[in-house]
Amino acid sequence: MAGEAAGHGSAVRGAGDRAPQTVGLLCGGGLLPVRVAEALKARGSRIIAVSVEGEADPALDRLAAEVHRTGLAKLGRWVKVFKAARVDALLMLGTIRKQRMFAGKVAMLPDWRTIRFWFGRLQNRADHTILGALADEFEKEGIPVGTVRDFCPELLIEQGCLTRRRPSKRQWRDIRFAWPIAKQVAALQIGQCIIVKDRAVVAVEGIDGTDATLERGGALAGGDAVGVKVLKEGHDERFDIPCIGPDTVGKLGRSGVSLLALEAQRTILLDRDEVIRRADSAGVCIIAVSADDVAGGSE
Repeated sequence: MAGEAAGHGSAVRGAGDRAPQTVGLLCGGGLLPVRVAEALKARGSRIIAVSVEGEADPALDRLAAEVHRTGLAKLGRWVKVFKAARVDALLMLGTIRKQRMFAGKVAMLPDWRTIRFWFGRLQNRADHTILGALADEFEKEGIPVGTVRDFCPELLIEQGCLTRRRPSKRQWRDIRFAWPIAKQVAALQIGQCIIVKDRAVVAVEGIDGTDATLERGGALAGGDAVGVKVLKEGHDERFDIPCIGPDTVGKLGRSGVSLLALEAQRTILLDRDEVIRRADSAGVCIIAVSADDVAGGSE
C-alpha cells in the first residue's frame, strides 16, 4: 500500500507543507509503516494506526497515539476508527501477504461493509483494483488518502548509484533490455520486478513478491543476474509503491542477483545507510535510474 492522490479529489497537503496534525495509518507488514510513523512523529503529527493482525510491526505501539488491531477484512471498523479520531489524512502502508487473500472467505471473517465492498465494488481481484477502490471508499467518507511523497519525500530514492560497485557495460545492456519489459509487466498488474541475464528474461514477479522473485531468478540464472523494479505508468501512488530496505539487500547477496536497478524518485528506500553498508559488503550494485538513463546511454 502507498501513493499520490492526483485526480482523486484528495485534499492532502503537498510535500512542501507541514505534515497534517493527525494522520491515520492503515498498516500492513514490513518496515515502511514504522519508518513513516517515525518521520511523521518527528514532524509533530499525531498518529492513529490501524494495524492488521498478523502483518503489522509491534514497533508501531511506541510511535502512535492510538493503535487499533483488527482483522484483514474490517473496512467498516477502519472507517469508524479514522472518523472518530478526525484524521486529516490517511496513508495506506505496508504489505499484506497475498496468499491470505486466497485463504477462503471464512478465514478472512469480513464485516458487513467489507462484504458489500468485495462483492459490490470490485470488477476483479487485481491489487490495483482492490486498493484503488479501498482508497476511494475512504475518500468517499471524507478521509483524504495521501502518499509517502506528500509527507515523507525524503524516503524516495534519488537518481544515481548508491554502491561502490557500479554497473558494467553488460549490466547496462541488461537494464535497458529489461526496463520496457518490466513496464509492460507492471502495466498488466502482474508484478513490478523482473530478473534478466544476457538480455533474456529469467523470472517475473508474481504473487510471491519481489524477494522471492530475486531468489528464484538468481537461482535460475546461475548467478550474476540483473533485477529491474519499476512502477506502472499512470499508477495511483496512494498505494503499492516499490519499496526496498535492508532485508531486500540480504536477498540480493544470497540470490545471485548482482545488480538491482530501481526507478528514481518513484521507489521508497528505507534505512539508506544500512542498505548501502549491506550492499557493499555483499559486493552487489544498487542503482536508481530514470527513463532518460535507459533511453540515453548513461554508463
